[in-house]
Formats: sequence, C-alpha cells, structure tokens
Amino acid sequence: MSLLDSDQVQLGRRMWQALEPYHAVTYFAPESREATTELGAKGGWMSYFALRAAPLGAVPAEVVTATFYNFHPSRVARAIPAAWQAAAPARYLAARTDSVDTALRRLLGPAIEAPELAEAAELAREAALMAPTCGRAMAAANMALEWPSEPHLVLWHGQTVLRESRGDGHVAALVTAALDPCETLVMFAAEGRAGVQTLRDGRGWSVDEWTAAEERLLGRGLLDAGAELTDDGLDLRRWVEERTDLAAAPSWQALGQRRCERLAELVGPYVDLIIENGGFAADNPMGLAPLKR
Repeated sequence: MSLLDSDQVQLGRRMWQALEPYHAVTYFAPESREATTELGAKGGWMSYFALRAAPLGAVPAEVVTATFYNFHPSRVARAIPAAWQAAAPARYLAARTDSVDTALRRLLGPAIEAPELAEAAELAREAALMAPTCGRAMAAANMALEWPSEPHLVLWHGQTVLRESRGDGHVAALVTAALDPCETLVMFAAEGRAGVQTLRDGRGWSVDEWTAAEERLLGRGLLDAGAELTDDGLDLRRWVEERTDLAAAPSWQALGQRRCERLAELVGPYVDLIIENGGFAADNPMGLAPLKR
C-alpha cells in the first residue's frame, strides 16, 4: 500500500530537499579538496571517502563499503586505508570542519551573521538530537562528535547528522527490498533520476556488472527488456523511498510541523546562495533537486 499521501512521508522528503544542499558543501566546495590534499589525500574520491568516513575512525575499506552501500568495493579500496596512512581520521575531521567553515563564509557572505541563521541552527540542532541512531552507524558516529559553536557550523553539523541518519535508514530499506548495491543504482537510473553513466562510472561499476544487475532485475520482474521499470519496479522504488522518509520521521515529529516549516523557510535563502555561488552541483549523483519554494 502506498504511503505517498502520508504527512510523515511528505514532511521527511521536504526537509531532506530543503536542507541537503547545506550539507553537500562538504564535498562540492573546493576548500575541502584543498584541505585533504594538504593532508596527503590523492584525488577527489580519496578526499570524499576520508571526509565522510572519518567519524567512524580508521575503519577498513570493507566497513566503508558496507556503510556507504552503493560504491564498488574496488573504488573504496583505492582510497581506504591509504587515506588513513596519509593522515589520522581526527585530522580529516578537523580539516572537514575548517574547510566547511571557510566555504560557507565565502558562499554566504554577510548573510552568515544574520539572526535567521542562528535561529535555523537551533532548530536543526534540536531535530538532529532526536535523529534515530540505533542500527545506524553513520548517524551514531557523527552524533558522537563534538558540536561546533558558531551558528553556521551548528546548522551544518545538525544537517550532517540528519542526512546520515536518513541515509542509514535508506540502506536498511534497500536491504529489506533485497536490492544489492549495483541493482539499487540500476533502478535509480531506470527511474530517470540520474544518468546511467553518472551512476555506473561514478560508483565504480563495470559495464558487465551493470548488465548483470539489469538481468537480475529483469528476472525479478522489476525491469523490462528495455531496462525500464515495470509497474512492480515502480512500486518497489516507491516503497524504498517511502520507508526512507518514514525512517527519518522521528526528528521531524519531535520538531513539529510548524517549526519544520519555519526551519525550511529560514534555510531557503542560504541554500539559494550556496547554489548560486556554485556550492551544490545541479547534476549531483543522487539526483536531488533543491526544494522549489
């Protein structure tokens, strides 16, 4: 049964769309890449894996592959543990916060001092402190970090916890749906949310592996011969996204509808500045379109 009209589903999705670009500065802004290069990380993927996985500590590639879910193991293995050999996770965490601080000051300009940002930061913090962490390794690891003090970083850290909690819930939904990492990407591409090449090459899967995943989905009746989603495939994609939204609901239920709407309203102008100044890629691999207001 579809839950598309559920208030919880709609609210969870709206808040993700509203806030995600604020977190994505972590990976799209050049300051982060510059900071990790100084630490000895080589290339954009090593930078990404090190910055995102650092809260977990110096875990092996297998743990990063498992928690991030849709990357080919060999892509992760080219970055981890080499990143930890270049610098300890604690140094990447410090570089992450410092580079995001620099990037947000550049992207937001004088607006960073506005009282509206401080109000948004407190709302995001309250929501993040209610984010589910049980069974959610990425959320728990980020929740355990010390909170920054400046409002623009409080807002960023709060959204980092919220989006990782949501992401962990998404992985749980995919596992329950019996979709392996490559199959997940194939279905995502078939839905038209992102291009095949963007997802396949960006996540490190070969053409043969992609084709084999398509064949498995065809056998389950989720794809047709033209690699398009069948009705059952559309239903399963909808089910996964709805359960992802529902898994993120506790934070937004705790904040309440009115204050959720206020948070989205407050963050909107800052997200606009980030997008206008190149801090969020329009063709991001997750196919996320910023919330239209």
